[in-house]
Amino acid sequence: MSSNEFLSRPGLSQVTWLREQLRDETIGGVLLLIAASVALVWANSPWGDSYEALVDLKVGPVSLHLDLPLGIWAADGLLAVFFFVVGLELKHELTLGSLSHIREAVVPAAAAIGGMVVPAAIFVAVNLAAENGDVSGWGIPMATDIAFALAILAVVGRRLPVALRAFLLTLAVVDDLGAITVIAIFYSEKFSLPWFVAAVATYVIYALAQRRRITTPFLYVPLVLLGWYFTHESGIHATIAGVVFGFLTRVRTDPGEKESPADRLGHRIHPISAGLCVPLFAFFAAGVDFRSVGFAESLATPVAIGIILGLVIGKPVGVLAAAWLTARFTRASLNKDMAWRDVGAIGVLAGIGFTVALLITELAYKTDEGLLDSAKVAVLTASVAAAALAAIALRSRNRHYAEVYAREQVDEDHDGIPDVYEEDDAR
Repeated sequence: MSSNEFLSRPGLSQVTWLREQLRDETIGGVLLLIAASVALVWANSPWGDSYEALVDLKVGPVSLHLDLPLGIWAADGLLAVFFFVVGLELKHELTLGSLSHIREAVVPAAAAIGGMVVPAAIFVAVNLAAENGDVSGWGIPMATDIAFALAILAVVGRRLPVALRAFLLTLAVVDDLGAITVIAIFYSEKFSLPWFVAAVATYVIYALAQRRRITTPFLYVPLVLLGWYFTHESGIHATIAGVVFGFLTRVRTDPGEKESPADRLGHRIHPISAGLCVPLFAFFAAGVDFRSVGFAESLATPVAIGIILGLVIGKPVGVLAAAWLTARFTRASLNKDMAWRDVGAIGVLAGIGFTVALLITELAYKTDEGLLDSAKVAVLTASVAAAALAAIALRSRNRHYAEVYAREQVDEDHDGIPDVYEEDDAR
């Protein structure tokens, strides 16, 4: 197998890790869809006012400036757990996974970047051209929701080859890194240097504790809570603390160690993030009230049009074009079992931008309720449209995917390891 092959099959250890990650995300995606549906139905029911009251209900200590609405707690608190898991995944991918070798990483990384830049450019172009456009939300169509995407795969792509699943996860991880950067730089406000220094101090202590192999939760739990609070007070969005702590967690095992701290934390926290934190955020963020503003009217704004075009068209175009151009100029070969239409299909699936897109929507338009609702409706609409188009694209290749999947499962020597991985090792 060429080390410069695009969409090559990951090694067995990476496949094992990948399947664990995707299993939790798939279950979380189903719960996310249920939570969002409940929020939409409740918000538009005769009891819709009680939903708004719940979202706006303030809880937390006033003395610490943490008397926040439940909707804000969901975005700043629950998603910090989600971003901690993102940090763990990013560290794994950069250290042990598909992004750990430059020659293997260059095409999927370029595809992910193309899938962020093109949608953002489309959004900006649409809103600059419109008389009543607003470019504040340019970061919204950049995001990919791995949980939602995997929920769709669970229905229409159960036999999707592992290489395509790995590519989707790589896209999502790099997208999340881009979203984190965008949130930290462009959607943070009222920056406070003293609080920021205090937050950095907690990051440094955490990193040193990891280096010294300290394992006690009596150090890490207070340290992480303090880091989250200091980051929140610094003006930088509090979710950034989650990804920083995740990225600083040790991912390599020591001699005699069965699993690294990152693996242990991932096994414990990933199910909580995917099964509780993200669905609860979706519940608090997705409840758009159409009783005062019509659905069609919401989709007619330049902001909504830019989001929909960015996610549904910009994502697949950006992913496919960037991957093809990078492969052409780096002379990377495409795996013989795959075709460029498969890359395009994953690009369409990446247009599902639910969770992080809703978070950036909350940050970009929190002072304009009309645009906030319009952008949320657009994110929901675009995600459903992308899911439907991806289902069509993937189903058109079901027979081929089933053949590849079947070859990947053959174990003629009955040693518990599929033969293709032993052949890869031999090569």
